[in-house]
Amino acid sequence: MSGIEENSDVQHIGADHQLSAPARWYRKRWVLWTSVLFLLLLAVIVVFAIREKDAKAAAAKRALAAAKPSVTTTAAAATKGSIGIYLDAIGTVTPVYTSSITAQASGVLTAVHYNEGQFVQKGDALIDIDPRPYQAQLLQAEGVLERDKNILAQAQMDLERYRTAWAGNGIPKQLLDDQEKILLQDQGTVKNDQGTVNYNQVQLSYCHIVAPITGRVGLRLVDPGNVVQAAGTTVLVVITQVQPTTVIFTMAEDSLGQVQARMRQMHTLPVEAWDRSQTTQVAAGKLFTIDNQIDTTTGTVKLRALFDNKNGALFPNQFVNTRLLVNTLQGVTLVPTASIQHNGEATFLYVIANGTASVRNITTGVADGGMTDVQGINPGEVVATSSFDKLQAGSRIVVSKQAVPVSPAGSNIP
Repeated sequence: MSGIEENSDVQHIGADHQLSAPARWYRKRWVLWTSVLFLLLLAVIVVFAIREKDAKAAAAKRALAAAKPSVTTTAAAATKGSIGIYLDAIGTVTPVYTSSITAQASGVLTAVHYNEGQFVQKGDALIDIDPRPYQAQLLQAEGVLERDKNILAQAQMDLERYRTAWAGNGIPKQLLDDQEKILLQDQGTVKNDQGTVNYNQVQLSYCHIVAPITGRVGLRLVDPGNVVQAAGTTVLVVITQVQPTTVIFTMAEDSLGQVQARMRQMHTLPVEAWDRSQTTQVAAGKLFTIDNQIDTTTGTVKLRALFDNKNGALFPNQFVNTRLLVNTLQGVTLVPTASIQHNGEATFLYVIANGTASVRNITTGVADGGMTDVQGINPGEVVATSSFDKLQAGSRIVVSKQAVPVSPAGSNIP
């Protein structure tokens, strides 16, 4: 049997060698095309398998998204606008003028003309001191002045007589010279008397105390019947100017160059005064001046801002939070500060598009008035502003026009 099989194989090989060259070429071509078709069929099968896998994954993703509950949140659109750069500091309301009035004449207080907390104008009557002793002294001085004026007039007449007599050789020259000196002595006496009268007039004027400035009177410190002493330390009344008023605050020396450069451009810079909690703006004014030296112990410099204070919102010695506007950024992208979230060193927003939330990393800049300058988002894109404890990438979003209640834990951080 084996011999027969070997003979058949030999015959088959011999038959192949007996094929012509064109037949062998067609046979090879048929094998090649068969291989190509097989590979194409295999590729089609692989493509359909991949597509089926992707379709199943997409369907699973949609099913998972459909299974997720929707999140109700408030939203706001990013806008393009301007935002100010401020320097914040703590300041003290410091009046331009404060007058603490003490007595310059001794005596009994006869009248107090002001009411506590009253606004007075410059020259308004405040306090009267018994003027009678000073009136008497003035009257005495005026009497002495009147007597000495008449003595001076008599000496002047005598001098004229002596000149006439000496011209006719009726008297010696010595008498004329003596009379001239007597006249000069009398002139000095009259001048001294006039000074005494003026001094007593001033002393008498101290008995009627008037307001030296326009301002607000404090609490009453003395009453009628009290005895006061000249040059004493007892303060009779305090007047403080409140309109306008100033606020003195400090600034780090590193910011001084920026402020000075801006002042050279703008000549004055806006300053805002806010309450202690920085929730309410109390007044608006302008930078008035910068101190002439830096405090080396603190590395700060003092600045004074001027406020008209028409409504009296700024009270003397009140502590306020000041905000000095040093620059304004134009054409930047702004989002509500409440929409910005932090995760370690990353800062991001939840961007809402087609009813779905996605996470967008951003870079923040200046913040002011509840808005923040950001990079990484375009104006017009909508961002979530609440419900951060429920939000995540891919969450379905329902935008509410009303504020969403905070979770019981009070957390807004995912």
